[in-house]
Amino acid sequence: MAERDNRRGHRRDRDETPEFADRLVAINRVSKTVKGGKRFGFAALVVVGDQKGRVGFGKGKAKEVPEAIRKATEAAKRNMIRVPLREGRTLHHDIEGRHGAGKVVMRTAPEGTGIIAGGPMRAVFEMLGIKDVVSKSIGSQNPYNMIRATIDGLKKQQSPRLVAQRRGKKVAEILPRRDEAPKASSQTAEA
Repeated sequence: MAERDNRRGHRRDRDETPEFADRLVAINRVSKTVKGGKRFGFAALVVVGDQKGRVGFGKGKAKEVPEAIRKATEAAKRNMIRVPLREGRTLHHDIEGRHGAGKVVMRTAPEGTGIIAGGPMRAVFEMLGIKDVVSKSIGSQNPYNMIRATIDGLKKQQSPRLVAQRRGKKVAEILPRRDEAPKASSQTAEA
């Protein structure tokens, strides 16, 4: 029994290592009306990531700000997703994400572009480890909906390796080679 406790304790220590960076996106004062008046609390929205392709978000509510942030951070660590990145710096293809009235458009970008994104989306990209992306939020400016729409879009991201594996082909068969593209256009011009 003591051996099992040690293993559990060791796992907990490993999870607590500061491998994840976190970013506080929004903090709101919320109130609850009770018999004697109003009770005030705080709601926090936090994005957590390892800056190597994993990201998650969480929200937490408490009477004090630090406790709300702690709860949100724990919730974010539990809800992490892995996103395949091209060259570890940008997206593989352009994507759209939706949640409620929030809609976001994310596009790949050449090296050196940087992160062109609004507040909550920028936090998600920085925690994910993306260095070059162009994005636009269309619709709701609510940070909760923007982050959920961004995560929704990122879940749709697929790498050529995943597509090849699903189709039972090789990556080279799926990706168009650069020297083949001009030949195809010259053949259509001759015909």
